[in-house]
Amino acid sequence: MLTGDQYRESLDDDREVYFDGERVQVAHHPIFRRAIDAIAATYDLYYDPAPGAISKYMQTPRSIEEMRAHSAMKVDLISSGSYSAVMTLLTSADRIEGVRPEGSELIREYVRQVQVDDLRLVESITDAKGDRAKPPGEQHDPDAYLRVVDRQRDGVVVRGAKLHITGAPIGHELMTIPTKAMKPGEEDYAIAFSIPVNTPGVRIVNVTSETAGADFEDLPISEFRNDPVGFVIYDDVFVPNERVFLDGEVQAAASFAHALGLWVRMNGLKNMAAEADRLCGFAQLVAEANGLQRVAHVREKITDMVLHATLIRAALEASIAHSEISDDGVVVPDELYANAGKYLAAAHRTAMIQHIQDIAGGSLVTAPSSRDLRNPEVGEFVRKYMTTSPSVDGEYRLKLFHALRDLTSGAWAGNQVVTQLHAGGGLFAQRIVTRGRYDMDRAKQDALDYAGLS
Repeated sequence: MLTGDQYRESLDDDREVYFDGERVQVAHHPIFRRAIDAIAATYDLYYDPAPGAISKYMQTPRSIEEMRAHSAMKVDLISSGSYSAVMTLLTSADRIEGVRPEGSELIREYVRQVQVDDLRLVESITDAKGDRAKPPGEQHDPDAYLRVVDRQRDGVVVRGAKLHITGAPIGHELMTIPTKAMKPGEEDYAIAFSIPVNTPGVRIVNVTSETAGADFEDLPISEFRNDPVGFVIYDDVFVPNERVFLDGEVQAAASFAHALGLWVRMNGLKNMAAEADRLCGFAQLVAEANGLQRVAHVREKITDMVLHATLIRAALEASIAHSEISDDGVVVPDELYANAGKYLAAAHRTAMIQHIQDIAGGSLVTAPSSRDLRNPEVGEFVRKYMTTSPSVDGEYRLKLFHALRDLTSGAWAGNQVVTQLHAGGGLFAQRIVTRGRYDMDRAKQDALDYAGLS
């Protein structure tokens, strides 16, 4: 296993990463520091020096009880995505075994090696797509979807790009899979593999939610949260055969995307269940700080938030409780509840944020800074007029507003609005899967029985 410092050292591997128009050294550039520190902290949290030990977080659950315990673990975003990638691969291995058994075995061996080497995988799926109205084979530029451009005796050469790839600059491996189902004639696009981030021909253009040179004193939420996102270019990249999991089997291309959708949405549901509870806590805190906790419409808003949080938590629990265990021992959560829960969490999140903004009032965005509070000329006045009662000190209330501004209306909050909406596919994708997994025949039969029309 790696320690946090060893993880930092592993990034100094001549990977080709660009930021703000220049090539940068990821391990030493300040824009990546906070994200790298968060991942390093996860490494140290689960470090075990025993030979052959596997990170507790990166182990694959073998029972529903283990799945439930795993869902309660808290780690950085990139480690969380790495776990989703591992589970995506194992789920896909089961689903493609009848079509490409050699790919199935390669996946399982690869996952075992990733766990032993304590690597962080990056989920690389969404293609550039070009004209969205046309399939891969009909694009003006055939590279709009990542494709095989040459097949050699010992591997394949691929070309294309993957967009919105969270953690690409600071992960170890790019788990690269088809973005959608493929049809006959699109064999070159039905390609799945994994390669090191520093593979020749891989170029990553980094985008970040962090403002360069930002002062985080009054940003307690985003201070420890930064999501480097990669625009990943594959410029005639060679992939050896032992890293190729799918090559041309169009009938199995969708298996990877469907598996990834399940695990990313499941992971998102877990995080959004935790966030929904946290939003309830913030709403109650600011109501009490403003002296509004007994006002009827404020109580109703917080009740709405409690109902929302409870239903999201229930969907998470249902998806775990109804998990299936594959022949290979992989625990797979229920897709119906995972997708329905993620949809509800994402679709109604904005309304929950609006409730907090309404309860907090204008000071959410106009409260003075901590530096103003320390100023000898105006600091005491800031404290005096931010105080609401003997039990609610002005400094505490000021800092609560700073946290809520960061959470609901700052730059990081804006980034989260889009991220929560689109992570794991947009709302429509979750609606499709929910409808597809719902037992409509059972519902129809129940209705017929109830009406005496059977």
